[in-house]
Amino acid sequence: MTELLQLTVLIPLYNEDESLPELHDWIVRVVTEHHYTYEILFVDDGSTDESWAVVERLASVNPNVRGVRFNRNYGKTAALQTGFQAARGQIVITMDADLQDSPDEIPELYRMIVEEKYDLVSGWKQKRFDPITKTLPTKLFNSVSRWISGVQLHDFNCGLKAYKQKVVKTIAPTLYGDMHRNLPIVANWNGYSRIGEKVVQHQARKYGTTKFGLERFVNGFLDVLVIAFVHRFSKRPMHFFGTFGTLSFFVGTVLALWLIVEKLINIAQGVKFRNATDNPLFYFGLVAIILGVQLFLAGFLGEMLVRQSLNRSGDHQVAERVGFVDRVSV
Repeated sequence: MTELLQLTVLIPLYNEDESLPELHDWIVRVVTEHHYTYEILFVDDGSTDESWAVVERLASVNPNVRGVRFNRNYGKTAALQTGFQAARGQIVITMDADLQDSPDEIPELYRMIVEEKYDLVSGWKQKRFDPITKTLPTKLFNSVSRWISGVQLHDFNCGLKAYKQKVVKTIAPTLYGDMHRNLPIVANWNGYSRIGEKVVQHQARKYGTTKFGLERFVNGFLDVLVIAFVHRFSKRPMHFFGTFGTLSFFVGTVLALWLIVEKLINIAQGVKFRNATDNPLFYFGLVAIILGVQLFLAGFLGEMLVRQSLNRSGDHQVAERVGFVDRVSV
């Protein structure tokens, strides 16, 4: 019987050949000192340098090292998703490969999951060694993420995080795009609400340059909005489209009736009037009615698609069972 691993250290990487040997040795020293059974899982996101050769060399001298290599660059979310699906440790700790995350944080992150029963613990780089062009957008992104999601973390995008295995196995199939910035939100909306935070040391980059530009913050904002929308309305699209459609149709109808009544009153009183089509409000009302009908139909079609796509068992997740006996085929 294979011994259960206590820890998986998952490291997505892209062109980090200089830092990998030092990072590997640092992790091994820490986990050895604390007597963890472990694996180090490198996911090479299509590196064009010697990163994969370094991973192969490390795996040849350390049987606890495993690696996955993509044929091209797919992004950090894809790398984490693949790593989550392959992880064997009971606790999964993610960190970046650039040595800005300290492996010395591993024991405390592990303890918080095991002893304090958190589902997820996110690092908080309270003191950062980054230029203001990076720290200011980061603070804005974190503020918006807290407001939209209700998850009260200071640093959603910190690469240093710890998860229970069941959390990563649950969220891995739902990840796409650039959702790696919002993993605590995804976990929370999948029912894992025990989310903690730990202040961690942020180190200046020792090798190479950052692989992300300012566009990541724009993408991050959009991803938060997408996650919020999908979570709240993916199974009930009529609640979103129907609400706005009904409101738009109501406003348009009121405008149209008001113009008709106003004209009839003017005719009855012998007051000079102008045609409804000469009034700009007529066109606002007409557009609102048409838009309302279209939104309502969009919601209706969305409901039909949702009902056809759901399987008989639904998409809810069962946390525990009691009194069930598995059927065994004879």
